[in-house]
Amino acid sequence: MTTTPALELGLLGGFLTQVRDRPHATALLFNGEETTYRALYELAGRERERLARLSLPPHTPVGILADKSPATVALVLACLLAHRPLLLPSPALADTLLADLFAQAGCTHVLAPGGEPARLAPSPDTPAQPLPADEAADTALMLTTSGSTSLPKIVPLGLDAVDRFTRWAGHTFDIGPGRTVLNYAPLNFDLCLLDVWTTLARGGRVVLVDPALAAHGRHLRDLVLRHDVDIVQAVPMAFGLLQDAAAKTADTFPGVDHVVFTGDAIPDRTLAALPVLFPTARIHNIYGCTETNDSFIHELDTTTTPFPPVPIGRPLPGVHALVLDPDTRRPVEGPGSGELYVSTPFQTRGYLDRTRHADKFTAHPLGLDDRRWFRTGDLVRRDAAGTLHLTGRTDFQVKVRGVAVNTAEIERVLQEHPDVLEAGVAALPDPIAGRKLIAGVQRAPGSTLTGLQLRTHCARHLPRAAVPHQLTLTDTPLPKTATGKVDRRALDRLDQLTTTTAHATAPAAPLAEGIPS
Repeated sequence: MTTTPALELGLLGGFLTQVRDRPHATALLFNGEETTYRALYELAGRERERLARLSLPPHTPVGILADKSPATVALVLACLLAHRPLLLPSPALADTLLADLFAQAGCTHVLAPGGEPARLAPSPDTPAQPLPADEAADTALMLTTSGSTSLPKIVPLGLDAVDRFTRWAGHTFDIGPGRTVLNYAPLNFDLCLLDVWTTLARGGRVVLVDPALAAHGRHLRDLVLRHDVDIVQAVPMAFGLLQDAAAKTADTFPGVDHVVFTGDAIPDRTLAALPVLFPTARIHNIYGCTETNDSFIHELDTTTTPFPPVPIGRPLPGVHALVLDPDTRRPVEGPGSGELYVSTPFQTRGYLDRTRHADKFTAHPLGLDDRRWFRTGDLVRRDAAGTLHLTGRTDFQVKVRGVAVNTAEIERVLQEHPDVLEAGVAALPDPIAGRKLIAGVQRAPGSTLTGLQLRTHCARHLPRAAVPHQLTLTDTPLPKTATGKVDRRALDRLDQLTTTTAHATAPAAPLAEGIPS
């Protein structure tokens, strides 16, 4: 009889193997305290007993509402080990929204770690939309989309999809015993499938960043140095915080051998600093959606500076990509541009609320295969080498005085300025122009950048219709959604909190002068 190597097992089999073979090895580090694999398993065991006392019918989901901690990790593991689906939304969402999400998922109970009472219960007024029986039996985690443009959608993930992902991520980043991975993202982010769940499945140790300290660059710097971190995966904002903290002490992080940024566009200033901060690391950009998980990867060539715009890269093993011409609705073969469709081994079967599928989950647009495809809404360009570059989003296309502009492209141009840390652009209704563009910009520390200088920068790189009507500069971070992305809906209130706002003084461009995109 042959045994399956631990590194080839999925999440649960891999974790239980570590508990059996390496019980005293460190699984988690949190605020200076270590949790071994045995201790984590015992914590999960007590939570599993609590689940059993609820006497829930098979496959009835539970909600988990808690900030990241070892106790929360143990509660999630308890649900997985009990084959109990769980909904894990952001605890930063509004209580009314959370109550609706838990009710929609069919959760009869919302749990907090250690037997503590959760701060809310599912809404009695929201009807449940349970999964079909065959999907419910396989569902492990239910995550949510960001909700940046609408009510968050619930995304069920099957355990088989999670297992396929942990095998890919573990192999790609050499995660295993003796390896330390920094976890920056909240547990409700799909990023945790790599830095938490893959690490626990393969016997590494996870350094959990306390959410209360996640915005403190000095704390992040100290964690990476003190715990000899090997792998850092985070959103670009975290690397900007590390950059600023390390600049004050002239620190670098030579022990890190893999750097992964994901989730948002990375400012040029931060991108240029990565090879200096992490002199021995391989640096990767990973692209994916909550619905599909990671789909593309690109490794930077750190010998080429300045860096060109970072592509999203090439498909992961088993991932299929389709670029569809928006005008002809035909696939783009070879170099060209269009809307991106993907099909991955790690994706959900669909949203919990099937009425919100619209045209997001589809068959092949031309019926050329029987795969399940996801329409990302991202606009991409494929170059001659077959590498994909993100150019915008279909839902970021707006018209200003009849001229089509893309707000994601405007954000990219703003972030190319060396004194800009982050930027957000929104289009507001306007009785004359139809839409009015407003932008919020966070300046780099010590910068004297003015709205006029930034407007001149935009005018050099954008059509006149795409230059924001209002530019608000701030020295503090821009408002964020519960998932850490720029809250574009709050940008129109930003000038109430800052002192530097520049409005367009020149008349709007006549329609004939507009350059359509």
